[in-house]
Amino acid sequence: MNFREHSHGLGSRAADQLVAAISSVLRGVRPSAGRPAVVIATVPGIPSVIAGWALARWHRARFVVEMRDAWPDLIEPSGILLRRSRTGGLRRRLRDLAARAVHRTVTRIQTRADLVVTTTAAFAEVLRARGVRDVAVVRNGTAFAPVRGNAPVVLTGRPLRVVYAGTVGRSQGLDVAVRAAALVKERGYALDVRIVGHGNELAPLRQLAAELDAPVRVEPSVPSTEVRELYAWADTVVVSLRDWEPFEWTVPSKLYEVMASGVVASACLAGEAASLVSANGAGAVVRPGDVEGLADLWCGWLSDGVVPAASSDAAAWVAEHASDEVLGHRYTELLDTLLPSPLPDAPLDRRVRF
Repeated sequence: MNFREHSHGLGSRAADQLVAAISSVLRGVRPSAGRPAVVIATVPGIPSVIAGWALARWHRARFVVEMRDAWPDLIEPSGILLRRSRTGGLRRRLRDLAARAVHRTVTRIQTRADLVVTTTAAFAEVLRARGVRDVAVVRNGTAFAPVRGNAPVVLTGRPLRVVYAGTVGRSQGLDVAVRAAALVKERGYALDVRIVGHGNELAPLRQLAAELDAPVRVEPSVPSTEVRELYAWADTVVVSLRDWEPFEWTVPSKLYEVMASGVVASACLAGEAASLVSANGAGAVVRPGDVEGLADLWCGWLSDGVVPAASSDAAAWVAEHASDEVLGHRYTELLDTLLPSPLPDAPLDRRVRF
């Protein structure tokens, strides 16, 4: 499949997704591609939905829309289009019309799909309320193994060690962690915060940490094999999203990783994700954007000299509901319900993903 190298900009990413979608269609209609029984289109690549729908119609195949995130609902609260529409009222109106058109198109295709797969129960309910009939939940998964037992961490006079490891973009709202760290320092407590990852907010966060004299190190991403070392070093791991309504319907895959690790979470989350943390004793929940609340949480642990342990229920929940093995089995069962009964000696797997 062809692709186009892209930057972090919306236009560049959209161009890459369009190239990939067109390439998928051109390859999918070739005789050598065979005739799939099921076509799966994955979002957030919006053009992929249209490409998948076209190929499903071409092959008269069953069609599955896989919503890996709450797109295109995130377009409006994220301000992606607004930031690029400050000059010129006509351009802004055209972008608003384009955003609404994309939303209507995706919703219409969802209602006509044979199955829509979401990663959370909350988003599944949102789609059902919009008239999408056949919706199933297959969560994001993890194979992360525990890095420590379920015992409190005694600080013994040392700084609180805080880690964030993952994508460093606007969606994560990690400026809250930087501001909270600065506030904790102002209150006379010692902590060591490391933000490790990749994304277009790395430089702004470094600048913010310098301006506030916050005890925060912003570092480039590390190989996945080294993430375990980061978690083993940390007393708590930050999982954060902005206070945007669609994020109340989503659960970041990072949360499952943290729950499986056994390290207590500092969760700046709302909605279903926050409920998972609270219900399974995975850590402490602070409302997204609440700098004071996060600072109070960390100061409380530092004052006590102890970071409470995460409950073993958190890792057990992940093993039952979000392990790669369980999710693979769940997805296979769903797809098998769409497949025609195989003929003797016929290939068992006739699914194609675009």
